[in-house]
Amino acid sequence: MLNSESLNNVLENKSISRDEIIQIYENSKNNPNELFSTARNLRKKFKNDSVTFSKKAFFNIINLCRDTCSYCTYKAEPSEQKLSLMSKQEIKQLLHLAKKYRCVEALFVTGEQPEQKYQEAKEWLKTNGFRSTVEYLIYASEMALDAGLFPHTNAGNLNKEDLRELQKTNVSMGLMLENISERLTKKGMPHYLASSKKPKARLKVLEDAGELKIPMTTGILVGIGETPIEIIDSILAIRELHRKYGNIQEVILQNFQPKPDTMMNDFPPAEENYFKTVVALTRIIMPKMNIQIPPNLSPNSYHSFLSAGINDWGGISPLTPDYVNPEFSWQEIKKIERDSKSVGFELKCRFPVYPEFFSFISKELRDKMKSIQDEECLVRTEYWK
Repeated sequence: MLNSESLNNVLENKSISRDEIIQIYENSKNNPNELFSTARNLRKKFKNDSVTFSKKAFFNIINLCRDTCSYCTYKAEPSEQKLSLMSKQEIKQLLHLAKKYRCVEALFVTGEQPEQKYQEAKEWLKTNGFRSTVEYLIYASEMALDAGLFPHTNAGNLNKEDLRELQKTNVSMGLMLENISERLTKKGMPHYLASSKKPKARLKVLEDAGELKIPMTTGILVGIGETPIEIIDSILAIRELHRKYGNIQEVILQNFQPKPDTMMNDFPPAEENYFKTVVALTRIIMPKMNIQIPPNLSPNSYHSFLSAGINDWGGISPLTPDYVNPEFSWQEIKKIERDSKSVGFELKCRFPVYPEFFSFISKELRDKMKSIQDEECLVRTEYWK
């Protein structure tokens, strides 16, 4: 038995309180081994000895954005060379290439409601024959399905009707909660110039997605100036959403890395042991959840996080860069497979929707997946390899 009664309660499938979680964190500061061991045991109990990923192509549809986050290099201004305004023909060409590479996921990413701020976004939409970015995303999702890829859209704070329309063509969607703290939206903090990052606005979108039963990926950023209590409260907010609606398919834990040409370029990266503690706490708080870290943001140590409770590497592309973190290239899938195997885990490829959430999507979408689906409802090995 463990020394901590709270950790023993977790192993016995008993829910633990906020105060108990805070105490577990405090107890782990000097020696986190007991916390890591519990997280590892829970991961093994509920997720076995495999680790999943999604083989994707990243479609940087439009990176104009009405927000300005202090850590972000994804956003472009109209005059910048990195500006992306994909045409229908460019989307079609990348879909064709993605199919040749046997990608499974078409990840569609946009800035936050770009047409609200930029005339260039309005003109781009008009040139391509659309009235809104969401209308364009629906069209792109239909193209992806026709090409044999499966869409996952991350387009910021969408209203309920937009979510409902995208649900018809997307097997899952994503919106990072990032953090529940209002403090991080105050002057001098990373979300001060980002109205869409207000916690209430983020939670409203996630609530709407829950009511619509959309399989949702969400998560938090670690190391952007938050306190450990704010991290814990953010994870608890996600737990509460999942208890209420049952549609959170995955929690991404993303460690901050400073980037040039941002307001936080001199800010230190998330300390690794702190990040690993957050990963383990997330497994403790949500024992059955799919938990992901991006391997490219911890390039020298990512496989060690398997012993802290994760079970997924997220989307990895053999074809396109990580436009959100362009300074950190994805590792080759074969290397991730080798590194996972070296610590006792078999790499498997999943769809952008996890098997336990297949029932949330339409029969039409499920039927399209069957041609490359194995008996575990994952992607057939001979297809993705």
